Amino acid sequence: MTTRLSRFFLPSIAALAMAAALFAQLPEPDPNDPPVDVHGQWIIYSKNIDNDETVEKPLEITQNHHHISGYFKGPNQQGKIHGVVNGRRVVFQTQTKNVLTFRGEADGDTITGLYGIHGRHGQFRAVRQH
Repeated sequence: MTTRLSRFFLPSIAALAMAAALFAQLPEPDPNDPPVDVHGQWIIYSKNIDNDETVEKPLEITQNHHHISGYFKGPNQQGKIHGVVNGRRVVFQTQTKNVLTFRGEADGDTITGLYGIHGRHGQFRAVRQH
C-alpha cells in the first residue's frame, strides 16, 4: 500500500513544486511600461537545439493588459501558455510536460528572441497571422 501511495503522491508533489518554481520565473508586470498588443494567431519558427532544423509551432495568444495566456502546439507536445508583456518584452511558458520558456521582443507582427528547455537555448521568431 505504501509503495502505491509513494508512486502516486511523490511524482504529484514533485510536479506541483516544479510548476510553482516555473511560475516564479516569470517577471512581474511593470505598470510603468505599457504592453504592446501581442494577441492573435502566431506561427513560431524555432531552431531545433539538437540539429539546428527550423520547426514551425502554432501559437494562440489572448491578452489582458500585461498578462497573456493561450495555446501552444509543438511537434512533440501541446498545451496552454501563460506569460507577461512589459513594453515590447514578451515572456511566456508552456504548460506542458517539457516546459518551454520563450523570451523575446515584439516589433509589430514579429517577436524574436530565445527559447529554453532543460537549460538549453535556441533562437525563435514568431510571426502573427492575418
